[in-house]
Amino acid sequence: MGALNSRMPWNRVGHAPDEPGAPEGEEEAEEAVIEEGEENEEARPSTSQGRHKRKTGPEGQLAKAPHRKRAKDSLESIYETLFLRGEGSDVQIRALGEEWNLHKVYLCQSGYFASMFSGAWRETSMNTVELQMPDENIDCEALHEALGSLYRGSVLVPPGRVVPMLATASMLQLDKLIRQCGEIMKETVSDQTVCSYYYSAESYGLQNIRAMCLQWLLDNLMTQHNEELLREVSLDLMKEVIASSDLFVMEVEMDVYTTLKKWMFLQLQPTWRGPRRDLLPDANSWFAGSRQESEGTPFLETEQGRAFVPAFQQLRLAYIICDLPSARIIDQDALIPATWLTPVYKEQWLALLRAEQTRDRGPVDVYVSDLQRTSMRCGGQLLRDEQCTWRWAGFNFGWDLVVCYANRRIIFKRSALNNSCGLGVSLLWQRKVAFRLRLASLDRAGRAIFRKETEYHVLSLGKDEELEVMNLENEDVGFPIYVTCNFLYLPERGVFLSKDS
Repeated sequence: MGALNSRMPWNRVGHAPDEPGAPEGEEEAEEAVIEEGEENEEARPSTSQGRHKRKTGPEGQLAKAPHRKRAKDSLESIYETLFLRGEGSDVQIRALGEEWNLHKVYLCQSGYFASMFSGAWRETSMNTVELQMPDENIDCEALHEALGSLYRGSVLVPPGRVVPMLATASMLQLDKLIRQCGEIMKETVSDQTVCSYYYSAESYGLQNIRAMCLQWLLDNLMTQHNEELLREVSLDLMKEVIASSDLFVMEVEMDVYTTLKKWMFLQLQPTWRGPRRDLLPDANSWFAGSRQESEGTPFLETEQGRAFVPAFQQLRLAYIICDLPSARIIDQDALIPATWLTPVYKEQWLALLRAEQTRDRGPVDVYVSDLQRTSMRCGGQLLRDEQCTWRWAGFNFGWDLVVCYANRRIIFKRSALNNSCGLGVSLLWQRKVAFRLRLASLDRAGRAIFRKETEYHVLSLGKDEELEVMNLENEDVGFPIYVTCNFLYLPERGVFLSKDS
């Protein structure tokens, strides 16, 4: 019998019927279990609707200590007598080449077995039940621990065993064990576990864990340089991460392209091993050899490359080809087809003309959903709490936007000096840009210990004008801090509405 969708919660109050093999003195121990509350009630199934009164001695809670000890001893005794030795068993469970002599009254705490033994299924009257495992993540050890938890109410799940335990708990519909696995995932997510946790959460319906793992990847994919992590990221997951405007981009969009190139190489050459500094040169050499074999066909149009098209389609090419060194690399690599690039070059050229030859001051009415899809992504790292200033390279449509950090404040300044900032600086007295600024500080496992962000705003600045956009003066912040920003400089057709139009 496979996993069932129906869930039948078990009422766990009062005494179970005469249980074969239960140790003497059970009644006194049972009272202590109930006094401990819901957690220990889990270990003791019942078919009675009766309820015990809590017993409290003159010394209050201290009088319960002996009962707690007896309760724990009783649970262990039940586990050893009924589960491990199988005394008084009324059903045998067979699975994965093993056998367990168990008791229906305990098994029915599981929604899976409750449905099996209470409905019109043929297993209802059978003394031996053969379980077919529908999930390759379920192994004999996980099944043994999950079944055992029905006899003692809890199980210790090491982080390395959480995926098999979650798979088993999901099949058996053990809600408490599922929640326990979710909590362990929250506490132990890292570069070594995030992908397996993500795939498991997606398979078993833990949406909060899936969202947590996705956020971890958005924070860490480009802040950590980890080839083992890149190996584990699937095509669908990479597509989702690269498409997001919440991706913490270090430097500029060209770095997203470089990350994708490394990832694709590792997917195609999973046995590659070497120093981290050799990964990009080796990837470039491999793709150059492939280009020669295919007589210059762009790699994403080859049989090997077509599978990776969905991930590369999430690149924001408009913010790559506007920088000359980046445009040259794109051309030399020949991974991306010209049919993708030609329309982008055309649109950017028209945008340049609008910026230089009209009085278009920038976006006015912003549709946030479209801004998330089309904005420029860039970022950096504040290593220490000390003053610094930087620019993000690329053509910013006449903007020379300087970012300053000083006195725990982040300030945007529009410089009107004709410094090296791509093309010429716009001398319009006022320009506007849509932006969102985000900051995060991560612990050694990549989990966010501090996070702060602005909403999307339309920033209006005159020449040499500056504006404070983030204040950390009263924040408990640990360094380094990752800083990332989304910018949109000019309206696009169908994305922004200009008041002047």
